[in-house]
Amino acid sequence: MSAIFNFTFVPWFRSVAPYIHMHRGKTFVVGMAGEAIAAGKLQHIAQDLALIQSMGVKVVLVYGFRPQVNEQLQAKGHAARYSHGMRITDGVALDCAQEAAGQLRYEIEAAFSQGLPNTPMAGSTVRVISGNFITARPVGILDGVDFQHSGLVRKVDVAGIKRTIDLGAMVLLSPFGFSPTGEAFNLTMEEVATSVATALQADKLIFLTEIPGVRVKPLEAADDENPIDTELPLAAAEQLLRTLPPAQNPCETGFYLQHCVKACKAGVERSHIIPFAVDGALLLEVYVHDGIGTMVVDEKLEELREATADDVGGILQLIEPFERDGTLVKRDRTEIERDIANYTIIDHDGVIFACAALYPYPEARTGEMAALTVSPQSQGQGDGEKVLRRVEQRARAMGLESIFVLTTRTMHWFLKRGFVQVDPDWLPDARKRKYNWDRRSMVFVKKLG
Repeated sequence: MSAIFNFTFVPWFRSVAPYIHMHRGKTFVVGMAGEAIAAGKLQHIAQDLALIQSMGVKVVLVYGFRPQVNEQLQAKGHAARYSHGMRITDGVALDCAQEAAGQLRYEIEAAFSQGLPNTPMAGSTVRVISGNFITARPVGILDGVDFQHSGLVRKVDVAGIKRTIDLGAMVLLSPFGFSPTGEAFNLTMEEVATSVATALQADKLIFLTEIPGVRVKPLEAADDENPIDTELPLAAAEQLLRTLPPAQNPCETGFYLQHCVKACKAGVERSHIIPFAVDGALLLEVYVHDGIGTMVVDEKLEELREATADDVGGILQLIEPFERDGTLVKRDRTEIERDIANYTIIDHDGVIFACAALYPYPEARTGEMAALTVSPQSQGQGDGEKVLRRVEQRARAMGLESIFVLTTRTMHWFLKRGFVQVDPDWLPDARKRKYNWDRRSMVFVKKLG
């Protein structure tokens, strides 16, 4: 095995591990658009879902069949009709929908049954269970339009789904529901997934869609490469929806966004819109810091706060690579545990991405900012400045007039932020006695206004 592979794989796997721990035992509802299956993405999606489930996540998969039904209608010379963003399901469309649902269920179950050697499915055992978990009611007549066999979710069998996923099986749901009298109704994948996620109070609702995500600001020019908004607070998502006309088709921004907002307002902590066109999109969204699509959250997941004893392990993991390459002075666990109240951290969804400690010297009216660290994954995003500002606030609250740092490599960063270099003799006597003359760290001071 090549040394280059080892060098890249080990730090990558370590960076993913916190997310594996965080999501174990959680419930994800995944809504897969029928377009993903039509585009030939089912095999890779099944592999990724099986991998996610193998790491302890409980999965409910809801599949759509919009293009498959349209294809059958076209073959029969029957036009597909829509209104209010929903299919008008007459008798012919209902037959096509039932046939498409059965065919896709067969294909999906087959995809999860493959255990070919040298593939991600090798050695996996994924039990896929379908059932009549959805009770439906008719849409009826809206604005003079009779939707006939189109329906809405009336009730979700929460107990039945929970029993199934608690046994380690994956629940597979089609966009079909049945009335108490046994009448079948054609539903939308988006409404079923949203209703199930809400009823289960799932930890995530994830839509695998045709669109890459949501961009709040319009493109300035055709060649603009601004990324989509990877994290969209619920209030901003609601504001965006108010500026958009009612979405009638999946390619419109508000089509999936309205369901994400609805789920978040009903208690689902995070709702995601990710592109099925990107191979591994599910894994990238779930196990990488910034993800690949848009996540709608009820509140900002990133929290700037003072550290607690529970954060010691995360701080150690963050600073260890920088201690190893000599950027930081090595600190052992006992020292960090003893001084944990001095630390400020940025915690993003349970993972620490930045930290710094403040050691006051009240007699000299100054304090040392030590162990300022930003994860390589989030460097360049302003996390270092956020921590610096919080440390400055803490120092002012203590009545300190300045803060200082000792550094051998990052002097330019501090100079740009108002620090000035001083001689080591400037240091408070208590700190001067601990100064390592062999390391020859430069001392920078910032006056607090």
